[in-house]
Amino acid sequence: MTAADLNLIKIVNDHYWIKRDEVVEKILFKGRTFYNKFEKVNASLSQALINQHIKGEITIAHSLINKHNKVENIVIDYNGRDPERFYHKAQLLLREEGFINFTAYKTNTEGHLHVYIHKGHTELQEAIQLGKMISMKLAAKQPKQWRMFPNSDMPDEYNILTLPYEIYAKERGASWSKHM
Repeated sequence: MTAADLNLIKIVNDHYWIKRDEVVEKILFKGRTFYNKFEKVNASLSQALINQHIKGEITIAHSLINKHNKVENIVIDYNGRDPERFYHKAQLLLREEGFINFTAYKTNTEGHLHVYIHKGHTELQEAIQLGKMISMKLAAKQPKQWRMFPNSDMPDEYNILTLPYEIYAKERGASWSKHM
C-alpha cells in the first residue's frame, strides 16, 4: 500500500484512531451501549504510522466524517465469504447507479472488503441515504453480508474504518455511465 493508493480515499487526516487492548470509552447511543477500543489521537496521520499499521505493529482507523459534517466516501464493509462474487455484483450496481469512481480494498481479515465509493464533499445525511439505497439494491440481488458507512445507527466514534492493507480492485470512470 503506497501513499498514492491511500490518497484515493481522501482520508480525514487531522486526527486518527488507534486500537488499544482494553476498552477506552463506554458510549451510550440511542438506548444502546457501545464499548470503544479505539482511542482518538488529535494529531496528523503520518506515513510512518501508516507503515506501522501495514506491518501489523499497530491498528489505525480513520474517520469518515470530517469536522464540517461532510463525507468524502460512502463505504460498503463486506464481511462475507465470497468477495469476488460480491465485488462483481456491487461493481455492476454501482455503475448502473452512476457511481464511476470506487475502490475496493482488502482488510486484515481474509475475504473481507471495504468498497470506498468516492462521492466527494457530501452532506452526512445525504451520504447516509445514498448508503441505505445502495444497500437495499444490493440486498435484492444477494444475501446481506455487509454494513454501510456512514451509519446513523452508530455514534460518530463508530463511523470509522481501519486503514486498508492493499487494493483489491479499482474503477475510475466509464464513458457509458448514465450520470456523467
